[in-house]
Order: sequence, then C-alpha cells, then structure tokens
Amino acid sequence: MSAAAPRIREATPDDALLLHELVTALAVYEREPDAVKASVEDLRASLFGEGSTAHALVCEQDGVAIGFAVYFFNYSTWLGRNGLYLEDLFVRPEHRGHGAGLALLRHLAGLAVARGCGRFEWSVLDWNQPAIDFYRAAGARPMDEWTVYRMEGQALRDFAAGGR
Repeated sequence: MSAAAPRIREATPDDALLLHELVTALAVYEREPDAVKASVEDLRASLFGEGSTAHALVCEQDGVAIGFAVYFFNYSTWLGRNGLYLEDLFVRPEHRGHGAGLALLRHLAGLAVARGCGRFEWSVLDWNQPAIDFYRAAGARPMDEWTVYRMEGQALRDFAAGGR
C-alpha cells in the first residue's frame, strides 16, 4: 500500500513548536546546527503576530508533518509587481523523493500566480547539489552574476547608527 499524496496547509500559531523543530532540522542539514537563534515564541510572533509579513506552510503525509516552507512577498521595480520569495523549503530526509518538496514548490507557484506575482525566487547553497538538481528539474534557473549581500547583528546596528 503506497502513502497518501502530500497535503499542503497554511501553518497556524499552534504549529510554532513544529516549525521550530523543522527549522532546526533544516539548520542541521545545512551544516549550521547552532545557527537557529529564534525561539518557538519568536516564530509564533513573527509568523502569526499582528503585522506579520512572512507566511508558513506545512506539508503532511498520512497525518504526519514531513516538511515546511516559509515565504514572503517582495517587490520588483522593473516589473512593477510583487514577487514571492521562498525563504526556506525543507522536507525531512526520510520523506524525500516522494513528491513532498514538489508539492510545496507547486503550491507556492500557485500562490504566486494567484497573487499576480511576476517572479518566484529563492536562494540555494552552492554545495547543495540535490536541491540544485531538484529546482532545475522543476524548471528553475540560477541567476548568474548576482551575489547576495547581508548586514546583520552588530554590523547592522553600527551602520544604522552612522558607523561603518
């Protein structure tokens, strides 16, 4: 007997603990096990609190949560339209290869189309060849010649205060 098809649903505040567990599992997979600073309450507030701009999906199969995605809407001045940015997509390793990741990606593409988005974008670690292969097979292409820049922590606070 084969497993049921993956089911995608909007996450709720009651999923904050589950999302924290999945975010932590993603960090371990991405070789950054100590990188998660957000608490369960931080996720609950930032994803479900008043004024939240980020959204989460949960992927379930046979009643078990096997993956998640977090996304938000950005904007393209060149297109004059919103875009959908996929912050994280993760399927537990033991559930990969059975359509859960594809179901999450397709669901997000459907949201982008329904909202009139001009783009659906995300970043992938250079070494994550399984993810690169997965996204290429889905029809996505890398944006060559673009480099992500980031300011965070003390550097961000210093710069905002006029320092360098």
